[in-house]
Amino acid sequence: MAPEMISAPVSRRRVLQLLGGALAAGTLAACGDSSGGGGGGGLKVIGAGSQEAGLRKALDEYKLQNGSFEFNLSFSPADQLQTSLRAQLAAGNAPDLHAVYPGNGSAMSMVQLSKAGLLADLSDQSWTQKIPSGFKGAYQQDGKTYIFSPGTSVLGAIYNKKAFAQAGVGVPTTWSELLAVCEALKKKGIVPLALGAQTPWVTQLIDYALVPGTVYAQQPDFDDKMAAGSATFAGSGWADAMEKYLELQRRGYFNDNPNGTTYEQATSMVGTGKAAMAVQVSAVLQAYREAAPSPDDLGMFPFPATDNVADNWIPGGIVVGIAISAKSKKADEARKFVEFCATPATMNAWAEAVACVPLYAEGEAKVDPVLKPFLPNLAGNKAVPFMDQRWPNAEVQPTHFAVVQELLGGRTTVDAALKKMDEAYRKTA
Repeated sequence: MAPEMISAPVSRRRVLQLLGGALAAGTLAACGDSSGGGGGGGLKVIGAGSQEAGLRKALDEYKLQNGSFEFNLSFSPADQLQTSLRAQLAAGNAPDLHAVYPGNGSAMSMVQLSKAGLLADLSDQSWTQKIPSGFKGAYQQDGKTYIFSPGTSVLGAIYNKKAFAQAGVGVPTTWSELLAVCEALKKKGIVPLALGAQTPWVTQLIDYALVPGTVYAQQPDFDDKMAAGSATFAGSGWADAMEKYLELQRRGYFNDNPNGTTYEQATSMVGTGKAAMAVQVSAVLQAYREAAPSPDDLGMFPFPATDNVADNWIPGGIVVGIAISAKSKKADEARKFVEFCATPATMNAWAEAVACVPLYAEGEAKVDPVLKPFLPNLAGNKAVPFMDQRWPNAEVQPTHFAVVQELLGGRTTVDAALKKMDEAYRKTA
C-alpha cells in the first residue's frame, strides 16, 4: 500500500513506512550513532526512519541485558534503502542487520532479496512457528522465513460514534447491515462514507477492505494461484468487491464528487461528524483524532464484505522489519538479537512504539483500545496482508488507483478495470 500524499501529523512518508508497502523517495536525512561504545566494532545496523522508536528501544534493552553487546546504529530514508543499501548487499559489504520490507514489490523487499541470496534464513528460530498463516507470504519465501517484523497495521472503518448515535445505529457485522446503517445515516443528513479519492492511495482502501471477505475467505491461497497463473483478478471475488464499491456510490453513500475530494478533506468530515465513516488504515488514526473534538469520539471496526459473518476477514499490512545479511560476519550475534526482538515483551514494546498490532501475544495483546475489534481476526487466522504485498511488480498498484478513479467517474466497467489489472500483473521487468 503506497499513500501518495497525506497531511501532518501523519506524513506521507510516515504512512509508507508504517505499512511496509511500496516505497517513495524519502526526504529524511540519514542519521546515526555508535551505541554501547561501539564505533565500528559492534553489530552494524541500518534501519528505516520509521523504525527508530522501536528498533532503538530493542537494541538498548538488549544492551542492558547483555553488557558486552555493542552496536553501531544508523537510519536511512527510503530512497537510500532502495539504492545504496541494495548495492551494498549485492557487493557483500552490507550491514549485519538491516531494514527489509515485507512481501514483494520493491528492491528491498523480502522476496527480492531472498531470491538473490542476500538474506540469512531465520526458519530455525522458534518464533517463526507463530506467524499467522495468512501473513506467511509477507515473512516467507519458498517456505523459509527471512524477515522479522513486530506486527501489522490493520484496515477497516474509522467511525464517528456521535454520528452513529445521532442516527441510532450500531456497528454492522454484515454487508446488509452496513447498507442499512448507511441508509439510516443518509436519512439523518449525515454522509455515510467519506471518500477522498482525489488522493490516489485512498482509492484502493475500500477494495482492500472488501477483498479479504470476497476472495480470501473462500480462497486463502489466492495469491499463490495468481503467481502460478491459475487465477486472475477478473475471474475472482475482486469483481464482487468492485461491484459493491460501486453499489455504495449508486446508493449515494459517499460524499459528493469523491474524485474531487482529498484525503485531508475526508479526514475532517469524519472528525467533525459531517460524515460518519471512512475506510482507512489504523496508521492514520492520530490524524482523525486530531480532527475530532475528542479522540474518544472515534472508533474502528472491520468492514464487512458479505452477509456471512464468518467471511469477515481483514487486511493487515506487515510493517517494515529487519533481516540479517547472508554475508554478515556477526551473524550469530545478529541472530540472537532477532530472537530477542521476537520475545513477547520486546515485540509488544516495539509494536506499541510504531502503532501496530503485535505479530502474536501471550495473553492479551497491548494495543490501542480502538484496534481491539480486529484482534479476534488476527488470532483466528482471518487476516491477510495488504494485497500489494504479494503482487509481483510495481505496475499493479498504480493501475488499481487509476481504474478505481475511472470506475467512480463512470469511465470504465468492472470487467475492463480488472482486465487492466491482470495485464499489469503479468508484466515482467
